[in-house]
Amino acid sequence: MTKISTMAILSAMLLTACAQNVNNDKNSTDMTKLNLTQEWDKTFPKSEKVNHTKVTFHNRYGIELAADMYTPVNAENGSPLPAIAVSGPFGAVKEQSSGLYAQHLAERGFLTVAFDPSFTGESGGEPRRMASPDINTEDFLAAVDFLSTRENVDPERIGILGICGFGGMAVNAAALDPRIKATVASTMYDMSKVNVEGYFKSEDTPEKRAEKRRAIAAQRTEDFKNGSYKRAGGVIDPLPDDAPWFVKDYYAYYKTPRGYHKRSGNSNDGWNVIGCQSFMNQPLLAWASEIETPVLLIHGEKAHSRYFSEYAFEKMTGKTVVGESATVNNKELYIIPGASHVDLYDDNAGVIPFDKIEKFFNENLK
Repeated sequence: MTKISTMAILSAMLLTACAQNVNNDKNSTDMTKLNLTQEWDKTFPKSEKVNHTKVTFHNRYGIELAADMYTPVNAENGSPLPAIAVSGPFGAVKEQSSGLYAQHLAERGFLTVAFDPSFTGESGGEPRRMASPDINTEDFLAAVDFLSTRENVDPERIGILGICGFGGMAVNAAALDPRIKATVASTMYDMSKVNVEGYFKSEDTPEKRAEKRRAIAAQRTEDFKNGSYKRAGGVIDPLPDDAPWFVKDYYAYYKTPRGYHKRSGNSNDGWNVIGCQSFMNQPLLAWASEIETPVLLIHGEKAHSRYFSEYAFEKMTGKTVVGESATVNNKELYIIPGASHVDLYDDNAGVIPFDKIEKFFNENLK
């Protein structure tokens, strides 16, 4: 294990790390101009039940974000719609899981946007492949800014959905912004917890944390000296025979035609080695207990990451029952029997509970 063991795992083992533009900002000339691909380059087929448009919007740091907007075909000229902003997994792009979720939900009557976070994919932000608990949470809030001012969106009916590492960012956003009326976190990672403690608390000592801090500090000096940022690598390739089963699960998605995408860090060279430094002393879920709006946490029974959702649910108060949903006030944890972490990335295993998600948003965005 290297001195930056958790950081390397987050990247190396995954997590391990012009079409029509629609922009509602009158001052958009001050923002970075993005070059957006014109062709359909998703990892999933295009649905004939929705209309698809490329859109851009900026966050409060002036970073321009690229998104795919999906609108139900039969709702183009109707009343303002409930809307959902979707992002994740951590290190993925909108052409992968988040776009799939967004398209499915648009088929069910919601206007959705799947966006690339700052420093990622087609979105702006330099240097590339960095991460920030603040800026990446802000990305969700910026999506809510964008949706709140669209004529075809009801600003009182906006929800968010975060996948994997962006599930934690979504919960953090829900604790911060009351405009978010409902939140779903699917197969959630708490990026603060895993960076501070390592997987399953394997590095949860002051000595281990000090070692990581020293290693990252040394890497920062080296990066500054070189004028470039060292990458930690995406999902490990070639895959060792003795790789943990969850790493093999990641490989089966990110490194095969099932989920590979040329702009995805997880599919290619991953995150910057120092990219997750700020998560080590900025806890994402610090105020999760004060979220006043409904939150649905979804996880696979056999996912290595399941404990992140269980931890989040405990902070919001509650208990879990395998195979059922346990509700305490407006917080719910839904465990899918037999499912792994990556089973909730796409339609491959057919276990993503879209009916459950649709019902949750319909009940809480009304």
